Amino acid sequence: MTAYEGDLPRPSKTSTVTVAHAGGEERRGPVALGQANMIRCMLRDEPEHINIHAVWPVPAGTRTDAVIDALRALVVRHEALRTTFPRAEGAAGDAVPREQAVAAGGEFTVTVLDHDELPPDPERYADAVARRARAGRFRLDRDFGLRISLVTVGGAPVFVALAASHAVTDVSALAVLEEDWRALLTGRPLPPQTAFTPLDLAAEEASPAGLRKSAASLRYWERIIRTGPQAMCDGPGAEGTGIATPEVTLRSLRGARALARVAARTGGLPSTVLLTAWCALVAHRTGQSVCVAAVPTSNRFHDRLVRSVNTVSQDALLALDVRVPSFDALLAKAWGAALDAYRHSRFDAVALWETIDRTTFERGSRFARDVVFNDVSALPGAGGSGPAPEGPDLELGRGPVQVLPTRLLAFVHETEPLLRIGLWADPALFAPGGAEDFLTGLVRLLEAAAEGDVPLASLTGATGVRPVERGPDWVRVDGCWVSPAAVADALGGALGGVPVHVVADGSGEGLTAFVASGGGAPPTPAEAHAALMRVLPGRPGVLAPRRYVCVQDPPEEADRTDAWLRQRILTEGNGRTPAI
Repeated sequence: MTAYEGDLPRPSKTSTVTVAHAGGEERRGPVALGQANMIRCMLRDEPEHINIHAVWPVPAGTRTDAVIDALRALVVRHEALRTTFPRAEGAAGDAVPREQAVAAGGEFTVTVLDHDELPPDPERYADAVARRARAGRFRLDRDFGLRISLVTVGGAPVFVALAASHAVTDVSALAVLEEDWRALLTGRPLPPQTAFTPLDLAAEEASPAGLRKSAASLRYWERIIRTGPQAMCDGPGAEGTGIATPEVTLRSLRGARALARVAARTGGLPSTVLLTAWCALVAHRTGQSVCVAAVPTSNRFHDRLVRSVNTVSQDALLALDVRVPSFDALLAKAWGAALDAYRHSRFDAVALWETIDRTTFERGSRFARDVVFNDVSALPGAGGSGPAPEGPDLELGRGPVQVLPTRLLAFVHETEPLLRIGLWADPALFAPGGAEDFLTGLVRLLEAAAEGDVPLASLTGATGVRPVERGPDWVRVDGCWVSPAAVADALGGALGGVPVHVVADGSGEGLTAFVASGGGAPPTPAEAHAALMRVLPGRPGVLAPRRYVCVQDPPEEADRTDAWLRQRILTEGNGRTPAI
């Protein structure tokens, strides 16, 4: 789906329907971990970036009152839609609420956009209506969690276009709501309510078992952040944050057929096969030995979370070591690595960021959530619509531009009968057409793996995707690609322009920085380390040295390590503990 360009067509008539609901149960309790995590994002990020949206096609012949009655029934059925987050008395405006309140009844509004006829590509128009509703913050303590527009033609409903507060639902929850709404419209029986409500989940998380799971998640994340690459996309051009990039879309019968054949040949689950291919190609493109990626929808593998209408989504942090000879060998490792990530994807976000801050300061790194793989193809209502697949062999398109805090983001919407993926790729790292080439390469990798095992050393020839070129100055240090010259520039600038020389240790375990005073008192190792850590954001090719050597004056040959070694050392240390 391409972006809707320009102003939206004006409906012939706009009206608002106020919908009352009653019959729920009034409840109150603490917020769940996923809610708290998303609320922090909502308070920090721009609303059009953190709010979510969906478009639900209305079955032909459905009356407007039936659509509204079904929406009302959803609100009564699901506590999350009757939930607000009261602000504690005296709390700051940016404080995360600690409680959630479920109302027994209330009301919400539906905006009806009636048209004499819909514009060309009506689904794209409805998506633009829903996307426009994402603008503007939800007031957590009072707003209904959905902004609902009903697109009609001559009074006949065609689409429900809605934006949602991420404190109330996530993408998985919206899929559950759509499935329930369709069942209500058609008179099909609804499944029994066995999933966790937000309050049920919060109680489970606060139990001794829940607290142990959260603590184990923090240990798991710390291990990866301490040993894996600090950023996957760290090559030349990977600077700054807040990347504005268009969506590139793939629709491919070839890809779906190849995926099914790989699964049949290897006995792997299609979702695991696709994840393996994605990780192999990302690691190949970025020149990394480990693929570290956030996998957001993973923590719904628990039976009582699969159909939970709640914002459950928290990142699973996948670390898949690709140092194996072939695709099949990597596939054999992928399910265990993914399951390990899934098991450790429920955590206290505040405690996690405290862990990240402590770990990265000690390591001298900056954790980057720069690669995200979000497979929503197994959600309720996702996937193909019939046994006779129709679609292109391989079609690439363009969608709307979004500003994202990532450098490579993929949404897998469908794996059969079409492989359908949306990809956002940082244009600073992918030349024009590079994102399209990457998706084409993914299909080619699946096709090659369908025929037999693929040596990972042959990925350039098999896929057409080439690794990033870093240049001779770059070295692998402590599991990260680093430019010592960039480290020296960053450290010197952070210290006010003093001369700095940085060299990689022969073992590849770390860097040593020689720091001169530049005429004044030389900085201590602790001062040098703290200054560099302050400027690390947006510099994924910069890793802090393991050792700082402070001297009074720079040598005449400031570009030679042996000249710095001949200088009298005033103080030295790792900058994390008191100087030696």
